Amino acid sequence: MSAVRQVDVLVVGAGPAGLTAAATLAARGAGRIEVLERERTPGGAPRTCAHGRFGSWRRPLTGPRLARELAEAAVRAGAVVRTGVTALDWAGPLDLATVGPEGPEILRARAVVLATGARERPRAARLVPGTRPAGVYTTGELQRAVHLHRQPIGTRVVIVGAEDVSYAAADTARRAGAEVVALVTDLPTHRTAPARALDTRLRRGVPLLTGAVVAELLGQVRLSGVRVRHHDGRTAVLPCDTVVFTGDFVPEHELARRGGLALDPRTRGPAVDGALRTSRPGVFAAGNLLHAVERAATAAREGALAAAAVTAALAAAGPGAGTAAGPGAPRPDGVPLTVDPPLRWITPSRVTPADALPYTLRTASRLTRPLLEITQGGRVLHRQRVRGAAAGRSLTLPAHWTHRVDPAGGPVRVAVR
Repeated sequence: MSAVRQVDVLVVGAGPAGLTAAATLAARGAGRIEVLERERTPGGAPRTCAHGRFGSWRRPLTGPRLARELAEAAVRAGAVVRTGVTALDWAGPLDLATVGPEGPEILRARAVVLATGARERPRAARLVPGTRPAGVYTTGELQRAVHLHRQPIGTRVVIVGAEDVSYAAADTARRAGAEVVALVTDLPTHRTAPARALDTRLRRGVPLLTGAVVAELLGQVRLSGVRVRHHDGRTAVLPCDTVVFTGDFVPEHELARRGGLALDPRTRGPAVDGALRTSRPGVFAAGNLLHAVERAATAAREGALAAAAVTAALAAAGPGAGTAAGPGAPRPDGVPLTVDPPLRWITPSRVTPADALPYTLRTASRLTRPLLEITQGGRVLHRQRVRGAAAGRSLTLPAHWTHRVDPAGGPVRVAVR
């Protein structure tokens, strides 16, 4: 039987959300804070992103630099960051069975913060037929191969997707010395900044094939090409030795699902209230586990909020209560918060009058300074214009209207007027 060891707060995932939560909790004196990371290096996805679009305008950072600074801040504040450790399953209400370099162990916490992030769906999950040759990547696999392991990736690359991460993958391929043959998307247009798309098409000479899908992978030992099918039925073969499937992120929710946490059917991450509490008492969630996928700054902001909520939960439970899941501990609260088309989802997906966390919404079509209307039972709670977003990108809705919510008034809806 595995040994049981007690900590105060257990953070699963050492990305921007988890590391920020750990640093904040340790700085607030929340006790022994331990972070588990299954990779050998903390920092999450930014550690493989060599571009400089992190940090702020005044202090831009590369992804690896941001990852190092977040990890160093957590350790400096007093948190313990353990790498190469995987949380396998739940062994109790707030107990996690883990395995690492020192063998199996059960960790018992007073509170747990899930910050396991998101992943791209690979070729198999996208049901792309064909052979199984070498040269097939997701963006994360490509970035690890190029930036972490300095591995050759091929000479001619096709990128599947046309959003921000797709263009980042194209940049990575070029840095590795490969030619980008084309970007292929089933959408009618790209989903990145117009200037970036124009630069890639004109200055870099990379065509964007819209209204098309990769219908088949060709080749035996090594990829030799991809068959592209257009919406009108036409097909063509693009010769290449590498294909990169980008975007189509899903939350890394295996641990949440095994713990029986309620999942949001739209985001597919844990359903949380405005304090980022899940349906399991004492368990909180933050970062791209909730919404695949947002910027590192958004994940870090949620990590800080989760830390504040955990601190309040532990204080409410009291030093003698043992865990934040004891009698009287804060539970997920609020009424359901839903969206109407063209909005796709909103998180947090429950609202209370005390909420302060800005809401993140994803849209399915381009919106230019949309007027958002929030209603409850036919009563208008708030109207506000917000900054617009392209399809597949996010809007931010401040929470200063939440004091008008009636806890017994039924679901709250957000619509574009």
